Amino acid sequence: MGYALRRIFAGLSACALLAVTAAAPAEAYLFWAQPALKGQPVNGDEPGLTAPLAGANPKEIKANLLWAMRAGLNVAALQCQFAPGLRVVENYNAILRQHSAELQVAYATLSAYFKRTGGKTWQTKLDQYTTRTYNGFSTLNAQLTFCETAATIGRDAQDTPAGKLTTLATVRMREFRNSLIPINDAGLITGSSGLPNLGLPALDCIDRKGRDCKS
Repeated sequence: MGYALRRIFAGLSACALLAVTAAAPAEAYLFWAQPALKGQPVNGDEPGLTAPLAGANPKEIKANLLWAMRAGLNVAALQCQFAPGLRVVENYNAILRQHSAELQVAYATLSAYFKRTGGKTWQTKLDQYTTRTYNGFSTLNAQLTFCETAATIGRDAQDTPAGKLTTLATVRMREFRNSLIPINDAGLITGSSGLPNLGLPALDCIDRKGRDCKS
């Protein structure tokens, strides 16, 4: 191996060392360091958090919040299968089994809301609400943060006692929404190359002895 290539590989090894040093705890699967996404607990009626329900009572607001989190985890189960280690499908199926009673109550509450407010077209309005709720978690540029966050919420949901999933939604929903905003990996130094400047030689200007011909 030539001198120049040895310098390049040595530099890349140093880059890897820096990245490992900056790595976050083991729960970060798609990032060297998990971006800061956490937010304050929510009530459920904050603007931009869920599909709005005009005139909803507190019980309906909480049902909407829980149903939105479930929808987001469902979208993740479909969109995040490129990273099997996140186990988003397994997480989602486990949540449906473990928290089925609470989810059924939430759906019944939402159905009652649309029957109360939607008149004869309540079923159509419920279907439209469901579509809006799912579409609200559609993302491309922020897919990594969305999938990583959905995976951690899925794991937390399995550690949550039956009947307390709505409480988890109040704690994690702001973070779930924040995960849809594109953000850089906190463990990487941003720049034109995406790598720290370690004084590597210019690949297009090296002489036969491995020296930088620009120096």
